[in-house]
Amino acid sequence: MKHVILGVEKFQKEVFPGKKAEFERLANGQSPEVLFITCSDSRIDPNLVTQTEPGDLFICRNAGNVIPPHSNVTGGMTASIEFAVAALGVTHIVVCGHTDCGAMKGALSPQKLDSLPHVKEWLSHCRVATEVVKERTGSAELDDNHLEEVTKENVVQQIQHLRTHPAVAAKLAAGRIQLHGWVYNIETGDVLCYDDETREFTPVNQQPGGSDAATS
Repeated sequence: MKHVILGVEKFQKEVFPGKKAEFERLANGQSPEVLFITCSDSRIDPNLVTQTEPGDLFICRNAGNVIPPHSNVTGGMTASIEFAVAALGVTHIVVCGHTDCGAMKGALSPQKLDSLPHVKEWLSHCRVATEVVKERTGSAELDDNHLEEVTKENVVQQIQHLRTHPAVAAKLAAGRIQLHGWVYNIETGDVLCYDDETREFTPVNQQPGGSDAATS
């Protein structure tokens, strides 16, 4: 914890003064362009990966970058998505998975999560991804050899869940928002983007239009 406190002190003394004008502007409101939904994993830093500044990203994080399908039961993700889209007016939503994801390992073997009942229930939102991979590969059971494929498929399926949220559906129908599926490789720094037409993940710099390539 000591290094965290020292980091705060360094921020206040060395970083904040150089960005004072920016923070003064942000003190009165925000207008992010992107809703960035990713995993809670400590190895993922959205601003570092995207080289963005405070105010650029509205960030939502949870185990497995999960987006529950819309329902009448209010949850933190549902409220945050609605706020970002309907109130803040974001024009892009990124769902970003990552390599070596513990949540995806749990989704592969839910029977091992009996001692973590809330985690097990949460990851039931990933079941569609595991079922798709089982069907695609002809496998009755999945193991760690399927981790990469399940990680990618989970991003695709969470985007499908995202489309069920009324605020998102309305903006999609009006052509005012774009959805992006990413997978970040922790070891190499590579970012792969999902192409809805080819149904493949390709490097972000190979996407048509660069970062403007959308899944919708």
